[in-house]
Amino acid sequence: TASAHGRRTIFDCATGTFLPAATVVRTEDGPASADDSVSRAFEGLGSTRDFFNEIFDRDSLDGRGMRLNAYVHRGAGYNNAFWDGSQMVFGDGDGVLFTDFTNSLDVIAHELAHGVTEFAAGLQYHNQSGALNESMSDVFGSLVKQWVGKETADQADWLIGADIFTPAIGADALRSLKAPGKAYNNPTLGRDPQPDHMSKYVMLPDTDDDDNGGVHINSGIPNKAFYLTAVGIGGFAWEAPGHIWYTSLQASSPSTNFQ
Repeated sequence: TASAHGRRTIFDCATGTFLPAATVVRTEDGPASADDSVSRAFEGLGSTRDFFNEIFDRDSLDGRGMRLNAYVHRGAGYNNAFWDGSQMVFGDGDGVLFTDFTNSLDVIAHELAHGVTEFAAGLQYHNQSGALNESMSDVFGSLVKQWVGKETADQADWLIGADIFTPAIGADALRSLKAPGKAYNNPTLGRDPQPDHMSKYVMLPDTDDDDNGGVHINSGIPNKAFYLTAVGIGGFAWEAPGHIWYTSLQASSPSTNFQ
């Protein structure tokens, strides 16, 4: 079949959780929407698609023009955004801890990059391979934001999710590639648990309750490695550093570890 070249469709769940019942509210060639969440999701999908196409010559997430479907307003006060293997889903946040998850371009790109990793390497979502999976999404999420803003490695903030916390929450972001372990420290969330060096690797059981062996925790180690590489080389991080990481991802297997 002909490639769809990452054509976008946005659906409105209207606080429902049954995705097939959602309504189409924005298409690739359709009119703009008055709903800011719809517009941000549409633009975020487009920026991520265009980044992978222009920088890595990749035709959508699967390299074959996969359509990009996204669902907004999922659930009532839902505090999450995720890639489910075939589409993007965004919650509005509860207004207490988080705001609308479409507010952060790097979060949108992070989730879509899980699709790239899935098709490029299939990194298993546990232990070190899972932490690499999460780190790849943080790296590409940050790169998309830097590319859109035309920021050099020195100019970038290297934060993931800086725009989704409510003003009442004293937190810089969900994660920091520049300073893992220092993205937040407050009574509500506690302290950012990410290590920034292999000597601080956190050994956790490979269970759902323990973050599948710490995939969101130990990803701080390869995140810091990319940051150091990018600022060490200098200039735009999506150039040499980004190509090194993308090529390494393509050369990986499902069980690839940090080393």
